[in-house]
Amino acid sequence: MQQLPEILKSKKLKVTPQRISIYKILSESKEHLSAEHIYSLLQEIHPTISLATIYKTLGTCTKANLIQAINVGENSFRYDANCEPHPHFVCTKCKNIYDLPCVPSISTLKTELEDSMNSNILYEKIYVYGLCPHCKEEH
Repeated sequence: MQQLPEILKSKKLKVTPQRISIYKILSESKEHLSAEHIYSLLQEIHPTISLATIYKTLGTCTKANLIQAINVGENSFRYDANCEPHPHFVCTKCKNIYDLPCVPSISTLKTELEDSMNSNILYEKIYVYGLCPHCKEEH
């Protein structure tokens, strides 16, 4: 795997300790973190970092297609370092977001939609909602 500074440089982004830390947290996390959660995780490493810097860095990295922003209607974004097209599962109870595998039927759906609309779909974001295994057990 490429080193973080090279990944940032390949996206034509300035290499800063803050960008490296934010990307590292996202790329190593199984969760889809909010800016506020990233901010709290970085306080020990970068005690002077501001929430504004976190938001600016997340916006810059999203525009560079280094990370993706996930908006599932909770008035804030969550972020994912996996930019490959894949669907997400959102638990309606605990609000956790999980990556789902990209199954062949998703590619088929995309092709069918393009054919039926005589169009070219550039990207897709698919969210499914329900109860995660933990919340399903409690239900």
